[in-house]
Amino acid sequence: MTFTLYPAIDLRGGNCVRLFQGDYARETVYDTDPVAVVRRFVDQGAEWLHVVDLDAARTGVAANLEVIKKMAAAAPCPLQVGGGVRDMERLRQLLDAGVQRVVIGSAAVDNPAFVKEALASFGDRIAVGLDARDGMVATHGWLDTSNVPVERLANEMAALGAETFIFTDIARDGTLSGPNVDAIRFLAQACGRQVIASGGVRSSADLTELARYAKDGVAGAIVGKALYTGAIRLKEALQAVEKEAGV
Repeated sequence: MTFTLYPAIDLRGGNCVRLFQGDYARETVYDTDPVAVVRRFVDQGAEWLHVVDLDAARTGVAANLEVIKKMAAAAPCPLQVGGGVRDMERLRQLLDAGVQRVVIGSAAVDNPAFVKEALASFGDRIAVGLDARDGMVATHGWLDTSNVPVERLANEMAALGAETFIFTDIARDGTLSGPNVDAIRFLAQACGRQVIASGGVRSSADLTELARYAKDGVAGAIVGKALYTGAIRLKEALQAVEKEAGV
């Protein structure tokens, strides 16, 4: 089983930003040129990139589509992109823009029929985002919290054909407080599918701990703030997880 690191590029207003616990009022702008960030991560060895259109996640409008097209054109590695993907038109826009894998989040709760159609049409080019607040799925840019337990939704989506999930513990996101390893392992074991961890990663040690459970289905980790603050150096982290996961 492999373990993949996904440097994160969150887009808002065309800039590369990070939010604290998903709070749009607590934003830090790290770069005004996302394409330059793409090139920087690729130069450091990134094999995948994780991109979120925060504007689209909030409004459903593909505000950063042109930026994403430029990012995909500049990246020799595949992009995984989410944010506001709620219908087939938006999904196809991203695939046509050069995106390798599209993340569907809120629609897994709001419109499972769309997710079923997307999985039937595009298979492993679809990932399902499971964003949890106190174990319950949060939607629409994390502005709403449902009464759906994250494990239940994962199993429902797996039954529709989902093979890859991205699990975010909102309480950890952007906090550099460490990932919720127990919850991530439990989800991977509960759904029997690949789970990519997101939220709270603060050090290479956190990444090697997650990589230790690759055999259990923990297939990777998304790293954001720790890369931008210098707490994690991507090249060194990639070497560490390759050793731990036996890649």
